[in-house]
Amino acid sequence: MVRPSDELDMRRKRILRSPDLERTERVRKSGRTLARERIDGLLDEGSFVEIDIFVTHRANEHGMFQKVTPGDGVVCGHGTIQGRHVHVFAQDFSVHGGAIGEAHGMKIAKIVEMAERSRTPLIGFWDGGGQRANDGMPALAGSGVMLDRLVRCSGQIPMIAVVLGPAVGVSALAAGLADVAILGEKLGQLFMSSPLETPEVIEQDLDASKVGGAAMHASRSGIADLVATSLDEAVDMVISVLEYLPDHCGAMPPRQANDDPVDRDCSTLNTMIPDHPNLPYDMREIIEEVVDEDSFMELFETYAENIVIGFAHIGGTAVGIVGNQPQVLAGCLDIDASVKAARFIRTCDAFNLPVVTFEDVPGFLPGTVQEWGGIIRHGAKLLYAYAEASVPKLTVVTRKAYGGAYLAMACKHLRSDLNVAWPTGELAVMGAEGAVNIIHRREIAAAEPEDRERVRSELVQTYKDKFGDPYVAARHGWLDDVIEPATTRRRLADSLALFASKREWQPPRKHGNIPL
Repeated sequence: MVRPSDELDMRRKRILRSPDLERTERVRKSGRTLARERIDGLLDEGSFVEIDIFVTHRANEHGMFQKVTPGDGVVCGHGTIQGRHVHVFAQDFSVHGGAIGEAHGMKIAKIVEMAERSRTPLIGFWDGGGQRANDGMPALAGSGVMLDRLVRCSGQIPMIAVVLGPAVGVSALAAGLADVAILGEKLGQLFMSSPLETPEVIEQDLDASKVGGAAMHASRSGIADLVATSLDEAVDMVISVLEYLPDHCGAMPPRQANDDPVDRDCSTLNTMIPDHPNLPYDMREIIEEVVDEDSFMELFETYAENIVIGFAHIGGTAVGIVGNQPQVLAGCLDIDASVKAARFIRTCDAFNLPVVTFEDVPGFLPGTVQEWGGIIRHGAKLLYAYAEASVPKLTVVTRKAYGGAYLAMACKHLRSDLNVAWPTGELAVMGAEGAVNIIHRREIAAAEPEDRERVRSELVQTYKDKFGDPYVAARHGWLDDVIEPATTRRRLADSLALFASKREWQPPRKHGNIPL
């Protein structure tokens, strides 16, 4: 007679030993790792506790009653990362291609609920071919419950999606609900529709990677926050992201000890802005000089490059960074930049990260492409995200802050907590040239043709002398101060400490109606 403990051990070993060695070998030959290997690589050694290891499929059609599906194609459980409790799941491509059946979807839904109740971060490895056709309609039920639970958790706990293989349909949709998405450079792919159903792929005009590969999602669709070259790099990225985020929305982000004093010499900031107002410079250099050394983690680096976003630490405090990038489109806001920044600001607000903005924006990008594409609605998202955010909001105007774009970028009128400008700051309705062409168009037209450029230049200079500096705004109290650039780091660190206990009352309502 077999003892119960031996029976348990035997059953566990049978599940852990994949019944389809041929499929497992194909997964390895494709360059991918197995589900449990991914989880083991992420969690502290020996900390993983698997949940629902004995769950299998419930389908009887299409010969499914003859098939064994260990864990129904997904491994779920909890463990620790550097001592922090997390919940984790990984789709198992060696079992029905990681496709979602009823039990598969319900397993993920269950682990999501456990993460919500325990208020711990959730990390999901997505690597599956959508819904399992063999399961029929019940697969939709499992998928629906899974998606519902993921939506319920949004903004409550950090959710990180890691895509190291093809994720199609529902799997891709679910990965899109994450706060941060990390895609494998070579094998990470996301498709709403199967590549086999995509006309351009069928006609061989494009290969699948061009439709849903990591490079495309990192530069065009805005889905991939980060791109990893290997499992090890993806794991490092997950660990790094968690260093900036709290366990849940009711906690504060972890402080990071460092040897970078808040009053260190930042005198290089005094010479970073070019003398000519239309010459570009790299906003990243300013950001990296201000924040703690090596702490800036940029997201969406190759998407909407006219705005820079990412996590950082200032004096050990985790913050979200938003900065216009004068090197691309002169730092103008367009549709993609507005959406990119708005989404990030709302993530920071959900998880109590102060938002630090470095502003140099000449306006919204003009043109029919932007107008027809809905720049009004998308630009309003950015303004809405800043106005809605209740975390500390600190803004540094490095150069231009013009018109509606100035208003959308955490101005004092949107209840920003600290607004300062460098002496090079220009806060105005628009640039001097554009303003003069509107205000003085008749005067310029009345001048002799040979004198028009001289008259225009004189009027532009007069306008600049009157409005082209930060002091008009400072006199009205729309700037709290005009500061020497070298003091920016210290000023921000002091303000973060001052507003650490900020609480902002919101009027009771079901929810706001952000212009999606």
